Amino acid sequence: MTAVLEQPVLVLNRLWQAVNICSARRALTMLFEGNAQVVHSQEGNFDTFSFNEWTDFSEREPGPECINGVSISLRLPRVILLAVYDRMPRKEVKFTRHNIFQRDKNTCQYCGKKFDTRELNLDHVVPRQHNGPTTWDNIVCSCIPCNTRKSNRTPEQAGMHLIRQPRKPRWHPFMQVRFSLHYHESWRHFLDIAYWNIELGEDLQ
Repeated sequence: MTAVLEQPVLVLNRLWQAVNICSARRALTMLFEGNAQVVHSQEGNFDTFSFNEWTDFSEREPGPECINGVSISLRLPRVILLAVYDRMPRKEVKFTRHNIFQRDKNTCQYCGKKFDTRELNLDHVVPRQHNGPTTWDNIVCSCIPCNTRKSNRTPEQAGMHLIRQPRKPRWHPFMQVRFSLHYHESWRHFLDIAYWNIELGEDLQ
């Protein structure tokens, strides 16, 4: 049952905007405490269920994915609606190697070719020897041949050009989700498909 309780559940704020993803365990806790309702689609309509209503519905119409307790069996919720929260979270994208690779889509920012992560370096556009900072707008993905060619020079000095200017990406809740994750079909109504294919370098502040 532990694996089922760790399944991802989409979280909507009070205005029906997607704001987060949590585990089924956390979703059921909020549901039981009255802080959220389950959102379920039936014949193109969206219905909301309290904990007791979801329990009754699960008994009437057992689903393919269930959470079995001692005395009850609940359908696995896939979307919940928060009772109070009506804001969008404001967070910063962490400046990490992983997030830079995500922003640049594992694409060398000089030749434009896509590579496996192991074949990419992180390059200072303005080299550190020229007082170039280690920041979002001065670090890009670079393949090993381009990195070797550029060496400790600026792109202009090396006769090279960036395919796009690096920028700090804007945060949204789904940056934290691995893009290999297959989101549940019921989420489609609330998520723009672009969230799952977004090139972070194009989502600029």
